[in-house]
Amino acid sequence: MEAIIEYFETIPSTHRSLILVSGITFFWLLEGAVPLFKFDYRKWRHALPNFFFTFTTILINFGLAFILLQTSDWVAANDFGIINWFPEMPLWAYVVMGVLLLDFFGAYLAHYVEHQVKPLWMIHLVHHTDHEVDTTTANRHHPFESVIRFVFTTLGVLVVGTPIGIIMLYQSLSLVATQFGHANIRLPRKIDKALSWVIVSPDMHKVHHHYVLPYTDSNYGNIFSIWDRLFGTYMELDRETIVYGVDTFPNKEENGSIVGLLKQPFHKYRKPTTGKELDA
Repeated sequence: MEAIIEYFETIPSTHRSLILVSGITFFWLLEGAVPLFKFDYRKWRHALPNFFFTFTTILINFGLAFILLQTSDWVAANDFGIINWFPEMPLWAYVVMGVLLLDFFGAYLAHYVEHQVKPLWMIHLVHHTDHEVDTTTANRHHPFESVIRFVFTTLGVLVVGTPIGIIMLYQSLSLVATQFGHANIRLPRKIDKALSWVIVSPDMHKVHHHYVLPYTDSNYGNIFSIWDRLFGTYMELDRETIVYGVDTFPNKEENGSIVGLLKQPFHKYRKPTTGKELDA
C-alpha cells in the first residue's frame, strides 16, 4: 500500500492520461462485444460532443489543480481533517477511509446538490440529456459543472484531510468507476446485483439516467454504493425498461450539439415530471 501511495503522490500527467484513454478504449470495445442496448447511432458521431466536454473538464481541472495541491499541503501541515483526527490506524485503513469519504464529498454530495438546486440542475442537465448513454457519457459535463465538482472535491480534501497521494488515487479510481458505470454493457444480472452492494454497477447507475422522476433523483454514487443505501436514495428499475434522456428536454438534435449543450444551462427551468404524470 505504501508503494501505491508513493506512486500516486508523483503520478505523471501522461500516466493519468493513459488511465483515461485506456478506460475509454477498454469499455468502448466491451460495449461492442456485450452491449446492453443496440443503439441505432454512429458511435463516433455520438462521442464527439462527449469528448469535447471531457477535454474541457481536463483543462479546468488542470488549471485549478494548484488549489487542490495547496489545500492538501495545508491539511497535511496542520494535521487537519477527519482521517487525521481518528486514532492511529493501519495505512490501508487510512487510505480506504480517505477514498471513501472523498467519494462522498466529491461525488455523492456534489451530485445530490446538483439535482436539488435548480440553477445547478440546469448545468448538470448536459450530462443527463444524452439519449445513448455509453462510456463516453461519463465525462459529459458542462464546463460550469466541472468547476462545481472541483469545488466539492476541494471541500472534501479540506474536511477529510487527505494527502495528495490519496487524492490522486481517488481521482483515478473515480475516473474508471464512472466509465464503468456509464458503459453500455450487459453484465449477468446476478453479478451486477452483487457488485451493486459494494460499488456502483452499470445497471445501478443506468437507473439514474432514466428520463423521468423519481428515478432521475436516485443512485447518485460514483465509486461506492454505500452512500445511496445509507441515505435512502438507492432505487432499482428493470434495465430493459430504461429510457435515456430528460423528459423536459427531448430535442435529440440539440442534445447532440456542442453549441446547443453549451447553451443548455441558460434555458428556462422546466419542472420535471414523473412517469405517472406522463401516463395520465
